[in-house]
Amino acid sequence: MSVQTWTWLLVGITFALYFGIAIWARAGSTKEFYVAGGGVSPWANGMATAADWMSAASFISMAGIISFAGYDGSVYLMGWTGGYVLLALLLAPYLRKFGKFTVPDFIGDRYYSNTARTVAVICALIVSFTYVAGQMRGVGIVFSQFLQVDITMGVLIGMTVVLTFALLGGMKGITYTQVAQYCVLIFAFMVPAFFISLQMTGNIIPQIGMGGKVEGGAFLLDKLDALHTELGFNEYTSGTKSTWDVFAITLALMTGTAGLPHVIVRFFTVPKVKDARKSAGYALLLIAILYTTAPAISVFSRTNLIQTVSNQEYAKIPEWFKNWENTGLIAWSDKNGDGKIQYVAGNALAGDKPEFIERRGTNGERIISNASEEKNELYVDRDIMVLANPEIANLPNWVIALVAAGGLAAALSTAAGLLLVISTSISRDLIKKQLKPNISDKGELLAARISIFVAILIAGYFGINPPGFVAAVVALAFGLAAASFFPAIILGIFDKRMNNQGAISGMVVGIVLMLFYMMKFKLDMFGGGTPKDWWFGTSPEGFGTIAMVVNVIISLVVSRMTPAPPQDVQDMVESIRIPSGAGEASDH
Repeated sequence: MSVQTWTWLLVGITFALYFGIAIWARAGSTKEFYVAGGGVSPWANGMATAADWMSAASFISMAGIISFAGYDGSVYLMGWTGGYVLLALLLAPYLRKFGKFTVPDFIGDRYYSNTARTVAVICALIVSFTYVAGQMRGVGIVFSQFLQVDITMGVLIGMTVVLTFALLGGMKGITYTQVAQYCVLIFAFMVPAFFISLQMTGNIIPQIGMGGKVEGGAFLLDKLDALHTELGFNEYTSGTKSTWDVFAITLALMTGTAGLPHVIVRFFTVPKVKDARKSAGYALLLIAILYTTAPAISVFSRTNLIQTVSNQEYAKIPEWFKNWENTGLIAWSDKNGDGKIQYVAGNALAGDKPEFIERRGTNGERIISNASEEKNELYVDRDIMVLANPEIANLPNWVIALVAAGGLAAALSTAAGLLLVISTSISRDLIKKQLKPNISDKGELLAARISIFVAILIAGYFGINPPGFVAAVVALAFGLAAASFFPAIILGIFDKRMNNQGAISGMVVGIVLMLFYMMKFKLDMFGGGTPKDWWFGTSPEGFGTIAMVVNVIISLVVSRMTPAPPQDVQDMVESIRIPSGAGEASDH
């Protein structure tokens, strides 16, 4: 069967499974809609959390970033996995013991203030919409290539799918759908890795194959370093980022992970406090399967890309190149007129994305109208590396289709979780807690579903008009979470003296500072700037660390200059940190 037939078959089967689960697990109450009734087992919650966490950025983009950045891309591995350790040790059990449905709910009650709750809602919406933009773009990329529709139509199809199981099931439906999506995405990620590792190194285990030898006796990484050097790139295994920026990005991703509202809410779905800690442990184990494999896929795909494309005649180029060329995610401009693809260090384009002329060139290539004057003739969007990897390696058609199903599972699972956070923030934290306290359970559920519908329309717009490739957008969402939520949550748990004035001041300054920096250096607003203009040499992806530190300092200073929280709030904070049963034991 053709790739497209296999894709329709596998995507159809998986989607039927998702819809079936959503109908079976549809929510009948607000508790089921918000936290799946609080009765999910730790193992199921661990799988759902892993799927929620491993978004299109993890499945599609992370290996793509590492394949181009090499050693520098390790910040994503360290930051995103390290953040889960922070979450498991410092936040999950305490937040579960507090027993609220959402992060704004926790902040509103802990800081005894509807103003704090409203600020938290605004921060949750900013973080979630930034994050979901990357997911919808991932959906569009997968559909556009494998189902032969344009990216806009791909995003619209993805919106319809997510809306269906989010509207029907709420957190209950999403949780059990995400269990199925984890199984799909991890199988889809690992199968090509096994195939290619065996093909290139003779070892079926990708993590070992990455450090193994290839035909000719050379180590794979040494071979890739040599290919990079020959083409004018930095060695794949050497870094170019400053030590400070590596530290800043890693810490921003770690603390951003621990402050992401759609991940935190997962720990409210289990019955007991100890189950929250177990869920985090299971999730970390399940996530590690993909995260330890991603560097290997990066090495395999980068090596195969260079060997199949560099200095090859376009007329003899493999079919996969021409297939992906139609999406606009890979492009060639024959600058020297020799009919060969010259892939060397430098920018192929004068802009960020290729702009094509309708007619084809003499070699059959799509002509780029915005080619730069640099020698490099090849433009490759990082987001295609994982998706195109099986085609580059000439794997069976069913494996290529499987990767498409996995990419969709990863993007849709996270998009659903984010949309639920957005709807819950509006229906519960704004409407129920502030605007209409006497609203009925049924009315609140209706408001939540209307909120999801509006949110998916906004998310779809960002998917059609994305601000950057998937992982770059997602990394900025982590910076926003680190700058706003992490200090308010961690200080709310471990500092009894932290009051509402301190928390509100810190969150507002942190989120505004991060947004300003993003707009200045990512969107060229407020005068724009280049990397040499970065404050303290910190990239936008790492600036969340600085904004977080500013948040903490302002929170502590303002809280010490204003009245202490009421005694009942201080007692509540004290009780959150005491393990269940400790009080009884201390009486003897």
